[in-house]
Amino acid sequence: MDKINIYAVSDSMGETAEQLSKSVIKQFDITNFEIKIVPYINDINDVDNLIAKAANENSIIIFTIVVEDLKNYLIDKALENNIAAVDVMTPAMLTLIDKLGITPKREPGLNRKLDEKYFKKIEAVEFAVKYDDGKDTKGILLSDVVLIGVSRTSKTPLSMYLAHKNVKVANIPLVPEVSPPEELKLISPKKIIGLTLDSDYLNKIRKERLKAMGLKDTANYASLERIFKELEYAEKIYKSLNCKVIDTTNRAVEETASIILEYIDIDN
Repeated sequence: MDKINIYAVSDSMGETAEQLSKSVIKQFDITNFEIKIVPYINDINDVDNLIAKAANENSIIIFTIVVEDLKNYLIDKALENNIAAVDVMTPAMLTLIDKLGITPKREPGLNRKLDEKYFKKIEAVEFAVKYDDGKDTKGILLSDVVLIGVSRTSKTPLSMYLAHKNVKVANIPLVPEVSPPEELKLISPKKIIGLTLDSDYLNKIRKERLKAMGLKDTANYASLERIFKELEYAEKIYKSLNCKVIDTTNRAVEETASIILEYIDIDN
């Protein structure tokens, strides 16, 4: 049997047509074949070039073209040149049109755009983990936003929530005995968010935290004297950096995150 050339054709990357071609060919006990990916078919010249190649070979075209005129042109040209062409998207699309009663976008590459957004989110989550709690201050210079605040002001939960909104976040704990990272002075104040809490509310949260760790809630960490000292120190840092300050007392993470997203105005 002559070699079969399967053209996986698309107006985008061609991944769907390629995967389908591979899946189908595995159902046959043949080895004399080649799958050729032909991506980004955007006009009739691209189609003409494809047909010119396929017409001189033992070929099949498996395609995912959503632009109606271009799809029909390919079908007509394949028919004229005796080339088998399989439209793998239209049957499913017609079924959905009938079911939903709405017109599809017919915009190439939408699946790819979703993939890119997904990978951007994964990258942001990995970034948040890497630069959580001041682990590496280099992240300050690479971040979309830097959260600073004393312990238990929701820095980590906010970092992870914002990461799922594709925002790269580093967070830095503020402790009176430790000077804040110099990198904070090297970025725009617009990128820095200071987090604060009501002292009594923070006292309650820290006591609960100690209990959860199996420790006595009378530790200095949860004392009001220590909390006052930390909050006062944090306030001085915020003023020196001229950054926005958000009081997270009785605020859900989602609410605080919404304020931050509006403030930094990043297109997600």
